[in-house]
Amino acid sequence: MTRVIKVGGRVQRDESLAAVISEQWSHGARPLVLVHGGGDAVTRLQRAFGTEARFVGGRRVTTSQDVDIVRMALSGVANKQLVAALVSQGVSAVGISGEDADLIGATPKNPELLGHVGEVITVRPAILHLLLGAGYLPVISPVSRNVGSTLGPALNVNGDDAAALVAIALEATELVMLSDIPGVLLDGVAAGSLSDEDARELIAGGIAKDGMAAKLEAAVVALEGGVARVRICDLAGVADVTRGTTLTLKAQPVRRSAYSSVRPGVTSHLTAGAVS
Repeated sequence: MTRVIKVGGRVQRDESLAAVISEQWSHGARPLVLVHGGGDAVTRLQRAFGTEARFVGGRRVTTSQDVDIVRMALSGVANKQLVAALVSQGVSAVGISGEDADLIGATPKNPELLGHVGEVITVRPAILHLLLGAGYLPVISPVSRNVGSTLGPALNVNGDDAAALVAIALEATELVMLSDIPGVLLDGVAAGSLSDEDARELIAGGIAKDGMAAKLEAAVVALEGGVARVRICDLAGVADVTRGTTLTLKAQPVRRSAYSSVRPGVTSHLTAGAVS
């Protein structure tokens, strides 16, 4: 009954995050794995070094100089801050990155367009099984080992992509993708459920853009890889399993959640979530 939770950058700054995870932990909601982002931290550090962030399709363009910045911001600052907050709440959290123990292997996704951005090709979960078996909560930075022959030893991997492949490798029952919005918004309303076909149509039609497109793409990968369901939700969705937008492989009509309803026939607009 493993559950993988991807924590978006803005949710990471929520002071109640560690307490929410701790409550689940103390009530036996285990095994549990966290994968985090930290895009805002990367952007701040880039500016400190005199560069500005650029994105293509929800992915951060990463130069050779940016790789070490991403390592510092994600595997260093963001990872250790999250681990420290969890430990202070009584959670046995251990921080690692995709580079550790060859956990996540990646190759350059599109070096001409994105630079040192990776596409996950291998996940070796032995270190995760070891930690989970010993009663620890792994907290994973998505910076990954470059198994290709160019661009250096590390690649910047989108946190959503990393979480999807980790969930597949662990045969997780659920992947929860936390954001600062209550779900996939259609005309400002959180959809209760979507199929993988719905997600593809939203992306192909240009309705899902940027960060939310990246989340939906990762959700489809997880579902096709055997994860039973994916939820995109806000922090309250950690405890409330009915909250947010649930994505499954089974084709079904879009069901609106209790937030409100949308009139049939109205052209829907999908709000993009945070990029991290």
